[in-house]
Amino acid sequence: MGVEEKLAVLDHIYRVYEGFIAEYETACRKGCARCCTRNVTLTTLEAYALSVRLVDEGRADFFEKLRGAIDLPRFIPRVTTNALAEICIRGEDPPEEASDPDWGACPFLEEGECPVYAVRPYGCRCMVSALRCDDTGFAEMDPFIVTVNNVVLQYLEHVDRDGYSGNLTDLLLFFASADNRRRYRAGSLGPPPEGLIRNRPIRALMVPPRHRQKMLSFIESLQKVPS
Repeated sequence: MGVEEKLAVLDHIYRVYEGFIAEYETACRKGCARCCTRNVTLTTLEAYALSVRLVDEGRADFFEKLRGAIDLPRFIPRVTTNALAEICIRGEDPPEEASDPDWGACPFLEEGECPVYAVRPYGCRCMVSALRCDDTGFAEMDPFIVTVNNVVLQYLEHVDRDGYSGNLTDLLLFFASADNRRRYRAGSLGPPPEGLIRNRPIRALMVPPRHRQKMLSFIESLQKVPS
C-alpha cells in the first residue's frame, strides 16, 4: 500500500471514530487542554501527514519548538499496541514504562489551544472525558470507549506496519528531514532510530469478552474503506 492509500485509510479511520464518539456526551471543549501533554504517541503515518502539513504551510517554526523541548522528559514507548497484544496473548507481563502528565504541556500548545488541531494524531483525538478533567484530575472514560480506542490504535499501527511508533516530539523531528519524508514515501525507512520502535501487524484484537458483540459493527465500519 502506497503512502497516498495509507493517508486515505487514515482519514477514513478518523471519520469513523468521530462518528462513533459523537454519540457520547463529553465534557471536552475548546480551551480544555489538561490532556495535551508531552506524552502523546503516534505512528509514522500520522507524523508524516502532520509534518507535510507543517512544511506546506511554511511552519518550520513548529519543528524548532520541538527541538527546544527535546531535553524535557516525555513518554517514550518501549512496545507498540500490537506488540502489547501479543505479550498479553502469551500471558507475559508487559515492560514497565514511565509516564507522568506533570512532565508538562505539549510543545505545540498556545494559550490552551492546539494550532494543529485539524491534523492532530489519534492519540489526541481519543482522549475524551465525560467530566471536566480540571475538576476531577483525570479523564472519565466509558470502558467501551477504552476498548474502541485500543482497537483503533491497533488498526492504525497495522496500516503503517512497515513504519515506526514513538513520541510526537521524536517522530516529528524525524520527519523534519526532507530525506526521511522521501524515504517514507518510497517505503525504505529501514530499522528505526533510537527512541522509535518498529510497528507490527495485528495478531489479535484487544477486545474483552463483554464488548465483542458490541464491537462488530464498529470493526465493520473500520474495514469499509472507500475505494
